[in-house]
Amino acid sequence: MIAALVIEDGIAGHSLLRRLATPGAAGRDLADAVHALCSVHGRLTDVFEEAAQRSVAALDNRWIAVANAAFQDERAYLAHLTAAVGPLPSTPGQAESDAAFAALRHTFDMLARSDRAGCSTGAALALVIDWHAFRTILDAAAHRAGSPVTPSQLPALAETESIAVAHGANAAVRRAMAFGAQQTFAQHRGLCDLIEARANARDRL
Repeated sequence: MIAALVIEDGIAGHSLLRRLATPGAAGRDLADAVHALCSVHGRLTDVFEEAAQRSVAALDNRWIAVANAAFQDERAYLAHLTAAVGPLPSTPGQAESDAAFAALRHTFDMLARSDRAGCSTGAALALVIDWHAFRTILDAAAHRAGSPVTPSQLPALAETESIAVAHGANAAVRRAMAFGAQQTFAQHRGLCDLIEARANARDRL
């Protein structure tokens, strides 16, 4: 089910990525995207740590430790880029955006800490999958800012997707994994929509 969700709901095909990955992308749009990602995913609360505490016995959970360590590096890269790209661009409706970022953080915390077996694992899988797409934005911002690109150590997409379709978990756990993944993909789509709307609002000034 998660493999199908990747195609339908993952952010890899979102128009924001096409907009920001082009050589002519506005520097302020890249900077705003970096700040937004840092606001949502740059905190100490970690979905991978939560997933490790709620691991599904029927699955090979060794990938969680690898992803957890790798995402610490991603968070450090994100923090470095947030400083490198400069201040948050002035954008209409900032208070509303801040409220939306807070709501996203709360939702991710709820998914990560869910006691429903498999939910946090599905959320962690979806985060890895979508982060490979977010990396397109981060690396473009690094190039624009003249900052070195830190190679990602996150599990590869093929490896992550193979875990998502692995057999062993019962039907209830598979449904919970799919729910965690679906909700994570949905929150990321909403985040991309918000970043794109902020860019459009600046263009209208």
